[in-house]
Amino acid sequence: MPSSTHQHGRVTAAFGRHYEVAPLLTDADAPESSEVDWLGATLKCYPRGKRSVFACGDEVEIEATGSGQGVITRLLPRKSLLWRSDAFREKLIASNLTQVVIVVATEPGFSDLLISRCIVAAESQDIKSLIVLNKADLPDKLTPAARRLEVFARLGYRIVECSARENAAALRPYLADERSILVGQSGMGKSTLTNALVPQAKAATREISEALDTGKHTTTFARLYPLGANGWLIDSPGLQAFGLAHLAGEDLVEHFIEFRPFQGQCRFRDCQHESEPGCALLAAVADGRIDRSRFEHYRLIKSEIQSAKKQSQGW
Repeated sequence: MPSSTHQHGRVTAAFGRHYEVAPLLTDADAPESSEVDWLGATLKCYPRGKRSVFACGDEVEIEATGSGQGVITRLLPRKSLLWRSDAFREKLIASNLTQVVIVVATEPGFSDLLISRCIVAAESQDIKSLIVLNKADLPDKLTPAARRLEVFARLGYRIVECSARENAAALRPYLADERSILVGQSGMGKSTLTNALVPQAKAATREISEALDTGKHTTTFARLYPLGANGWLIDSPGLQAFGLAHLAGEDLVEHFIEFRPFQGQCRFRDCQHESEPGCALLAAVADGRIDRSRFEHYRLIKSEIQSAKKQSQGW
């Protein structure tokens, strides 16, 4: 338990070594309009020491150092962590999530491979995935975009079509009581969705942008907003890459859910699913039980993980 000079809080924004932390309210402390008050109660905090290892969504122990300011003294245990990595760097995205919301749009074009990467990252942390097809108000582009998502729908991943400018409310039932993050490429409409779902988000983003002298229309840092009584929503910067070098290559098969029924069925125990005779995955691809494009995604990610491991070891 924190001492009388310490309290627990949640990181609601992270930019460099500067964080915003909202004190966690107990049921007795929470005001009737807790969503608005929680946004206004944040402290500007810095980590104690040189290491800066906190992510948006983290629960931390903080010590107030002055009016509206504080120091993060301890990281509390995480229930989940979403991050990306290459051979040399790791980038924390968010923690304590229950759901990753992958936002794509009818335009501009989106990457199927990036969707698979996000799903793999979520599966590795036992986090649910939801795919949102935004800009569904463009009828001539909706059908081909929806068709590209059918491979994920067949696997059981939920897909919601909406327009951030016209019917973002269609997404609300999927966010109720969830701790969600919006992820996706730039231009997919994540911030527009956030502003439609959380009206006070626009004002909060403008305030921070002015303080940091950053662009007002492009998200450059993760930002958490309370959403309903028990949930919250994080808007995150656009992704052009989602490296998964931190995953063990041998565990990658488990994170492609359609591969799971075939595990242990290969002729060789150490099958690499490349060209070995008797490979159950290759047989499933050949007869259509596994989608060929998803298998190619697996191969690409696996190759990148192996390459990153060699680079990090100086090979």
